[in-house]
Amino acid sequence: MALKRVVVTGVGALTPIGNNAAEYKAGLFSGKNGAAPITRFDASLFKTRFACEVKDFDPLVFLDRKEARKVDAFVQYAMVTADEAIADSGINADNTNLQRVGVIFSSGIGGLGTLLDELSNFGRGDGTPRFNPFFIPKAIIDIASGHISIKHGLMGPNYAVVSACASSTHSLINAFDLIRLGKADVMISGGAEAAVNAAGIGGFNAMHALSTRNDSPETASRPFDKDRDGFVLGEGAGALVLEEYEHAVKRGAKIYCEVAGGASTADAHHITAPHPEGLGASNVMRLALEDAGMQADEIDYINVHGTSTPLGDIAETKAIKTVFGDHAYNLNISSTKSMTGHLLGAAGAIEALACLFSITDGVIPPTINHFTDDPEIDPRLNLTFNTAQKRNVRAALSNTFGFGGHNASVILKAIE
Repeated sequence: MALKRVVVTGVGALTPIGNNAAEYKAGLFSGKNGAAPITRFDASLFKTRFACEVKDFDPLVFLDRKEARKVDAFVQYAMVTADEAIADSGINADNTNLQRVGVIFSSGIGGLGTLLDELSNFGRGDGTPRFNPFFIPKAIIDIASGHISIKHGLMGPNYAVVSACASSTHSLINAFDLIRLGKADVMISGGAEAAVNAAGIGGFNAMHALSTRNDSPETASRPFDKDRDGFVLGEGAGALVLEEYEHAVKRGAKIYCEVAGGASTADAHHITAPHPEGLGASNVMRLALEDAGMQADEIDYINVHGTSTPLGDIAETKAIKTVFGDHAYNLNISSTKSMTGHLLGAAGAIEALACLFSITDGVIPPTINHFTDDPEIDPRLNLTFNTAQKRNVRAALSNTFGFGGHNASVILKAIE
């Protein structure tokens, strides 16, 4: 069976550096920083007191008060970005069979804020079980996909993929596979996360994963820098409308780029630490190239996982050199987490968008906050430090890796 081509026809974003896709793109290209002291709760007693929060977001601009109260913040973020992407694509009941339009929308943690609130309220009581009737529907990860489908009448495949920080890249790959196998015409895919709360910060602090650079939050996320000390927690969402190519052409859709291939692997090494030589990472990039039918030298840009952790950044650069050989030195490489922080399960979606923008606009977003070279990272690699670079991007690869050893890579390319 001949596989169908898959393209991107709609985009949406809600991030710490921009509250829609256009603002997010402008923030990426200008090197905007999303880190600041936490406003969501009193973090004064925590080891880390800053994060990359979504700013100036009022859910009541997008949802009525009753609806907003029934959903966790991560679902609010998901619905807003999906709405933007669907509107951008022009998909509707007049030009598309909605029974063949599906949703795969992920989160790494889901309704952590709801869980924290409900258990805190219960703990303050006399032990009598009193819980909000929306507690479970607000907290479960798959509910974002459900709300999006209900709002827009989308009756195709509908579920969530969970693989920690690789979740929304896996969602994109699953959506891509459903379309190219002919099981759907259109898929709304992406991820959302809202874990900037006491449980999120406290939990990651307990495992020493977060930067504690409280005296300089704006420079705390510094991937590949010698003095990096952990990631900065971010929040928000990203959404992409994936569509079968002929279906998109028939309805006269705007086409951003093509989804060329994707792959998944496991490190089979450690629950949180990467394989020291980047074995799982090199395997997943190699398999993604094979899936796309592409050679290594056809990739121009890699948006790396690049979380700003001591071990992860080194392992990923080793993996890139293993897969790309001498071409590694011709690549542009950058970590946009230096600007957005780490959006956990939503990272893959917003970073796929960064790759898409690099293709459509010919601009490589930078890795900001680079001050000191790490002697363990090859200085010949072009890590696009501090300033965006112009480049004609034929194809871009996005890496996301999650706790548990989950690895996912997706490749986007210019439409031919």
